[in-house]
Amino acid sequence: MTPAQHSVLVADDDPDIRDLVVFKLEQAGFNVRAVADGNAALEVLKDTTPDLVVLDVMMPGLSGLDVLRQIRAEQRLEPVKVLLLTARARDTDVDDGYNTGADEYVTKPFSPRELLHRVNTLLGRAR
Repeated sequence: MTPAQHSVLVADDDPDIRDLVVFKLEQAGFNVRAVADGNAALEVLKDTTPDLVVLDVMMPGLSGLDVLRQIRAEQRLEPVKVLLLTARARDTDVDDGYNTGADEYVTKPFSPRELLHRVNTLLGRAR
């Protein structure tokens, strides 16, 4: 697949981080849709099946982990890769993320280049 064929859903309540992630992914050629919270992410997932979902863990309403649980509970969304992007960096937080079903866990502050590298790796586009 070419980058434009890969779709990514980004859910983060911090507009600066959300805009940075969207900018970096769009710059790399991904088709990106962004939302500000977990409820909006689930609304998007009712109608679409992105290749990757980037979730902030700590969002108002439904947390990223809550959204991840619902993604993993729905068979239609089984192939979707999930990257958690969060300020929660304790070992127990990382373990919780992976045990809930995350494919990747990136802590804030993060390098946009490193984030893009991990997205490419998850989507089988390692360079």
